[in-house]
Amino acid sequence: MPANPTNLEALWAFLVALVLALVLVPLTKWLAVRVGAIDYPNERSLHTVPTPKLGGLGILVAAVVAGLLWLPSDTESHAIIYGAIAIAYLGFLDDVFELPAAPKLLGQVVAVVIPVSAGVTVQNFTIPFFGRLTPGTVDLFHLWGTTIQLGDVATVLGLVAIINVINLIDGVDGLAAGVAVISALTLATIALSLDRTAAGVLAALTAGAALGFLRWGFPPAGTFMGDTGSNLLGYLLGAVAVQGALKTNAVVALFLPLLILAVPILDTGFVVAKRLKYGKPIYKADRWHFHHRMADIGFSQRRTLVYLYGWTAVMSALALALRFVPYSDNHGHFDVFWTAVMAACLIAAIAASVYLVEVLEILKLRQTRLRQLISLRRQVGKPEPELQEVNVAVEQELETGSFPTIDPETGEFDALGK
Repeated sequence: MPANPTNLEALWAFLVALVLALVLVPLTKWLAVRVGAIDYPNERSLHTVPTPKLGGLGILVAAVVAGLLWLPSDTESHAIIYGAIAIAYLGFLDDVFELPAAPKLLGQVVAVVIPVSAGVTVQNFTIPFFGRLTPGTVDLFHLWGTTIQLGDVATVLGLVAIINVINLIDGVDGLAAGVAVISALTLATIALSLDRTAAGVLAALTAGAALGFLRWGFPPAGTFMGDTGSNLLGYLLGAVAVQGALKTNAVVALFLPLLILAVPILDTGFVVAKRLKYGKPIYKADRWHFHHRMADIGFSQRRTLVYLYGWTAVMSALALALRFVPYSDNHGHFDVFWTAVMAACLIAAIAASVYLVEVLEILKLRQTRLRQLISLRRQVGKPEPELQEVNVAVEQELETGSFPTIDPETGEFDALGK
């Protein structure tokens, strides 16, 4: 471990993690078969054949080796590595034994407490127009002779949240890994620009390990990363966000991780809101994720990835624009030209988000169902459907997650009126 890593060492960390993951991930299939960690297709699955799901172990070894070689030899880096091993072990147990929700959540908290207790915590951050907040100076209680501060608790909750948003999007081959690659590369660029070289190295090796896995996890996937990998990637991205952005004095630091991780955050927020609305446990799996919606309107796995990767890239580009476009001097004075550039970036991000959430999720679904019903009714000699009939079926799909089928004999939606 170097005392002070450089930008070049971040590149080396990326390359070594990439190569190690490429080599090690295929080897995890043998272990997955031996311990029974196989993902069998079910009603929520987008894959059709039983698939090993311990590819995350390859990501872990690649990340740990690269970290030992190029992260600084200090308490925080050691704690991040120990926490990575802990969260991956928890994921391994879940992949093999399918742990209940409560033990998983407790295990996640324990794992993230390891780096937080070593100083990987948010002491202060700045909100534009509101000034600096200092949660690291607010004492909450004392535990075993240690003062627990608001910043510590907030960091633990934030890291656990990021772990789960990455875990929840891991429902289509290559999605979590690809989002992690884009997000980690963006975070590495920002961290290195802020002279947070340790965080830059951590982000770079995270991107490399995820990209190495993606070679085997891209559809049709030969192996899945499982909770071993998705928990680990979420943990590493969270640690990078804290070390590389939130622990700096940059005015927009608070918003950068939120923008970079906007796609999994929005997906998880949407799903949790739906579960609460219909009185279902928030930890209960369903088919309300964005990738499920896209599959239900006829997208292939690869097309789904292209759209969600693209959305992630657009939001990451907005984060980079916030970091590098000199639209303000941070004292309330704005440059006209660069402010216009920043506004254009913001409009592009909003347009992409509206397109994907509204057009693909609702309008495209309505058009698809209308074409299906027209085609079937022509085959059975029935008149074309009324638009309201299609709207009712589409609303049922969007509101309940229950997808009506079309009876080929009558050309009607089977679920209408039931």
